[in-house]
Amino acid sequence: MTLTQTPCVLVIETDESLASQMSLDLHEAGYETFVARDASQGMQYCRDQQPALIVVDRMLTGESGLSFCKNLRNARVCSPILVLMARDAVDDRVACLESGADDYFLKPYRCEDFLKLVRLYLKPDVDTGEQLRFGDLALDIATRRAIQNGRAIDLTMKEFELLKYLMEHPREVLTREQILENVWGYDFMGESNVIEVYIRYLRLKIEEEGKKRLIQTVRGVGYVLRES
Repeated sequence: MTLTQTPCVLVIETDESLASQMSLDLHEAGYETFVARDASQGMQYCRDQQPALIVVDRMLTGESGLSFCKNLRNARVCSPILVLMARDAVDDRVACLESGADDYFLKPYRCEDFLKLVRLYLKPDVDTGEQLRFGDLALDIATRRAIQNGRAIDLTMKEFELLKYLMEHPREVLTREQILENVWGYDFMGESNVIEVYIRYLRLKIEEEGKKRLIQTVRGVGYVLRES
């Protein structure tokens, strides 16, 4: 019999009462939980515990929650990140996604909505054996990993979804609107550079220095996955 490991969720929240409530709700829903009071402690927990999901308040003591998200991604932490925010304006959503976070949920805290989002990002992988391939790059759908010349590449949730969308439409020029709608599900555009941010993340991981560029920019239109 194979034992299923309980997913670990890290909550980084300055408000002690809110942190305790979120931790209790997660525990009752079957998750192992760690609580950090600030960004420094949160980063240490990330290194030590390697959580399956990270929940962070946008307003932390001493450091912005969004700055913390950027630091996590720069440190190659690939776990999904959910940001707790007070507002749902377009610029807030854009800032959240551009920070490297995968999603957000709103204050006031509602247990049911929160756990629904947690379950979405922690649903068990179904081993379908399915892979997408393009040249020497393969994408394993079950593990959400890219494999290139035998090298396994860890991807964040949104990096995986973006690469999957590109690999499902090889050599097809995809507009920014198509990418945003199919990967993020939001209909805002404006001055957001969230797509450019994640394209840069992917290029750093799958395009080795000196090698040909796989994800190519079509100026004024969008992006295309092609060999040359």
